[in-house]
Amino acid sequence: MKLKGKVAVVTGAAGGLGRGIALSFAREGARIVACDINEAALAPVKAEIQELGAECLSLRCDVSDSADVDAMFARIDAYFGTTHILVNNAALVPEKPHDEERRKRHYGLATRPIPRQSLGITKDMSDTEWHRFWSVNVDGVFFCTRAALQRMEAQRYGRIINIGSVAGISAASAHSPHYSAAKGAVVAFTRSVGYEVCGANVLVNCICPGGVQTPAFERYIDQLSPEERNTMWQLVPLGRLGKPEEYGALAVYLASEECYLVGSIINASGGAVV
Repeated sequence: MKLKGKVAVVTGAAGGLGRGIALSFAREGARIVACDINEAALAPVKAEIQELGAECLSLRCDVSDSADVDAMFARIDAYFGTTHILVNNAALVPEKPHDEERRKRHYGLATRPIPRQSLGITKDMSDTEWHRFWSVNVDGVFFCTRAALQRMEAQRYGRIINIGSVAGISAASAHSPHYSAAKGAVVAFTRSVGYEVCGANVLVNCICPGGVQTPAFERYIDQLSPEERNTMWQLVPLGRLGKPEEYGALAVYLASEECYLVGSIINASGGAVV
């Protein structure tokens, strides 16, 4: 029980990677705060956590709203008394039809012998699309980190795990420059804050996943043609997506007393980025 008694806040916990990390923490004895903007979707996750014998507080929170974040941490203080672990997982990901079209364009250019050309994405991106991704993926990480550090530095203990992406450390997501820029900011923020606060025994690190085996990603793969599917797997040497529990095991280490990493950026992509 590596996290026994620790209070762990996981944002974006209603599904996918956030759910997987929350369940991994619960198995290790943590008391879980599961937060998400989709409050209704938190109910089954809370039930799963409680079935594991872990205590769980579920809260709706829009991480892009600093007042909402501060209110959430005040409620955590009232319920659990403090916060020991924060996982900044909440994020917008490119999953609309036009994002899928851009992704296919990118994969085709990367894997097929076609004439070199621009993907033609940034020149047509709107202010709204850019700012929407930045507000959740960057502002949200800052707002939650700031609130957590106000508790962690005072108690001289804390673990913060930022969920970045291979998009932030490579051109693997050249089809989504707004997402890549936001995740790159998370990477830089991790290094800077990790150095800043480690003297207070607060360790800040970042996991950069490649593909994660979530229902949404599996639905995307299912609608691909055999040729498109094979094209995608050519870009992942391991030949499969990462499982939420595999990422969860890594997060458990980063949240534990055994962790000796400071400001580290961990590439967990099945070889998609080496």
